[in-house]
Amino acid sequence: MNVLVTLKGFGSIWERRIGTEPEGAARCGSRTFFNTTGVPVNGRVRHRWKIGGKIRFNDRGGFNPNCPTRSLNRVFQCDEPKLQATGWTQTFVRHLLPSPERPDYFLFPVTAEQTGWLEWRSKSWKADDVIVVSFSEDRAQQETMLLMPGYSWIRGELGTFFVEPSSVNFWSADLRLGRAG
Repeated sequence: MNVLVTLKGFGSIWERRIGTEPEGAARCGSRTFFNTTGVPVNGRVRHRWKIGGKIRFNDRGGFNPNCPTRSLNRVFQCDEPKLQATGWTQTFVRHLLPSPERPDYFLFPVTAEQTGWLEWRSKSWKADDVIVVSFSEDRAQQETMLLMPGYSWIRGELGTFFVEPSSVNFWSADLRLGRAG
């Protein structure tokens, strides 16, 4: 099943794999890129997955690996997250839509610096409809990538953060700290 996702950011780690085709045009079209979460460990960013997963892109379908930020705030058709045989989840980003449509999810990367510590083992740290793509943690550092529908929430030490869809650009949203009522 396909879902529509607006990319709001990326995790800290990028990997590239090149296909096994012979040299030439076919090889250029077979590059695959993976994005996942990571945290600083001994001066280098490493994934320390508590919940493993990656977002997969090909260099076809509207994703530009030379300037990935051009994909931000754009809507892509994606496969639903799928558990791999190795135990981690992969979400394949298939192609950029020719014009924006209302997304099913927004992909948000978040860190403990932004939200405060996330108690990911607790059942009450996120809304039921939020999908964890990847979650890395080491000592006082956390980074997670989440697929979040509009108006869904996560709860960290700093409070509850809600996905607030834009009233101007229906395909975009922000992750905002809720106000005390």
